Amino acid sequence: MIGIDNLQTGRLKNIEHLQSNSNFEFLHHDVTEPIGTLKVDQIYNLACPASPIQYQIDPVKTIKTSFLGAIHILDLALENNCPVLQSSTSEVYGDPTTPEQVEEYWGNVNPIGIRACYDEGKRAAETLFFDYHRQLGAKIKVARIFNTYGPRMDPLDGRVVSNFIIQAIRNEPISIFGDGSHTRSFCYVADLIPGLVSLMNSKPTITGPINLGNNQEFSILQLAKEVISLTESESNILYLPLPSDDPQQRKPSLKKAEELLSWKPKIELREGLQKTIHHFRELTNN
Repeated sequence: MIGIDNLQTGRLKNIEHLQSNSNFEFLHHDVTEPIGTLKVDQIYNLACPASPIQYQIDPVKTIKTSFLGAIHILDLALENNCPVLQSSTSEVYGDPTTPEQVEEYWGNVNPIGIRACYDEGKRAAETLFFDYHRQLGAKIKVARIFNTYGPRMDPLDGRVVSNFIIQAIRNEPISIFGDGSHTRSFCYVADLIPGLVSLMNSKPTITGPINLGNNQEFSILQLAKEVISLTESESNILYLPLPSDDPQQRKPSLKKAEELLSWKPKIELREGLQKTIHHFRELTNN
């Protein structure tokens, strides 16, 4: 397995345990630049910051990572005649007008908003994948990943689960943007990974896009209260203005994943949060 990092300063701590594995090799490379010659059997394109705070730091770099990165990864897949999986996102649906997002839904995205560098970057990457498939015969797989969380998240990542846990274990106010009624569907990382592997190893006619996530829907306020309960925190809740274009609702339809991949999530939110909280307590000595 070869890991290719798209960050200029690679965060290597999460792969330290792999360094002694003879089947693992790490190459520090920016995917917005051509990759060169590599011999590979499968490619998982996971490159791109997924947190709004992180991807809005350098929006031009973010959309380059999705667009140019997809081109370079697809070219590499063609050179090796191997399957390539694109980690797309629920953000391609934007602020949905449907209570459950099916793969056929085209989305409701603001193409010039502050989140567009990520949303439209991922949509453009999907276009590239399917055009490479139709025109050039690329062996593609496209997964639309819904809010995923778990141990080894960056505590400064800026996503809601990590933010709430860090604030709670420090007894700081829990920052909720908006009134907390907007919803998300949280998928534990140990559920997601088998879904990605199943999609990669599915028959060639299964290209996706296929939603991967958890279809249990929770409001942000429910999440905050659950984190406070599990951490036995003294935190109160601080309500802040909702950022521009922040989606009001997320709930994946998992029908295709269940029918085509025989996959569905198993880990309930409470269990996943407990495991994640344990990780962050060890990380922060709290």
